[in-house]
Amino acid sequence: MSIVTIQNEFLTVSVSSLGAELQSIRDKNGVERLWQGDPQFWASRAPILFPVAGGFREDCYVMGDKRYPMPKHGFVRKLEWQVEAAHDTSVTFLMTARHEGFPFDYALRATFALAGSALSVDYAVENRGAETFWYSVGSHEAFATPEGLEAYEIVFDEEERLEDFPLQGNLIARQPVVMAEKTRTLPLKTEYFAVDALVFRTLKSRGVTLRSQAHGREIRVDYPQHGTLMLWTKPGAGYLCIEPWCNAPDFVDADLRIDHKPGFIRLDAGASATRRHTITVR
Repeated sequence: MSIVTIQNEFLTVSVSSLGAELQSIRDKNGVERLWQGDPQFWASRAPILFPVAGGFREDCYVMGDKRYPMPKHGFVRKLEWQVEAAHDTSVTFLMTARHEGFPFDYALRATFALAGSALSVDYAVENRGAETFWYSVGSHEAFATPEGLEAYEIVFDEEERLEDFPLQGNLIARQPVVMAEKTRTLPLKTEYFAVDALVFRTLKSRGVTLRSQAHGREIRVDYPQHGTLMLWTKPGAGYLCIEPWCNAPDFVDADLRIDHKPGFIRLDAGASATRRHTITVR
């Protein structure tokens, strides 16, 4: 395992080759903006979720006439990645390892790049084989909330009817719970996370801001190509995960066929696709 650090005049960012996982985001004042992990609550910081974000019903999917086993959040977050390119303000990690549930010839590149006070994160997938496959990708960055969760709120780019699809284990209910009929802000409450994450799959907004009135600092996350936004923490911990996912968790009665699942990306032989989200530190 190695740690690669990139920096500019606004940000210093460190990424581990284990899982290509962000380890640190420090602003120009030296303030750590990323959760630093604590096994008492959650030891991770920002795992990459591939080729599925969340879990499948029956922990598998069907493609053609074959079933493929796949654990929750996929498999690449626990593997060592190759550092393919490293520069002062950007780094690219490469993953090509196969899994019994994803036995395809592929390349996944995670590129972290700084521009001003923004960190862009690109997940580029290439199908190097002759067989079509489907995949999804999601991010799971945990941002520090040292003043306590309830000192913070989420601000949506657009006015929203907030519909949370409650989790039942790894799966979501068909019927959403309406948290607000019309709002642009969600004051965070510990009780929201007593069971698990909030699952927003009907948002118009493609950007949200985490802010606190206790100070002037903000974290903004833009996710123009992702259809689901997850918010998650463990009660008592000092973080909030803001998670743009391409797919949503499976419904409790979901079809197992992957080509029937919303948000999964079809990649034919020789094709490639990239999904980007951007973290802006203020």
